[in-house]
Amino acid sequence: MELDLDALKQLMTKRTAAIEEIVSGTGYLPKTVIGVATFLLDHDGDLSLLTPKQQVTFERFIKPLL
Repeated sequence: MELDLDALKQLMTKRTAAIEEIVSGTGYLPKTVIGVATFLLDHDGDLSLLTPKQQVTFERFIKPLL
């Protein structure tokens, strides 16, 4: 899967409420999701660099919002 970095950047800057909403009640913190998104932005969206826990965070929270 090729990641749309522009959509990810927009999610991080203009749609943080969406992140907080999707994380609500799951036991995850919004800053965890934002951290994974920041990592992806810093590494040109290379999903292969994610740890297994980061991959779960991406699949569960970030991917549905993109």
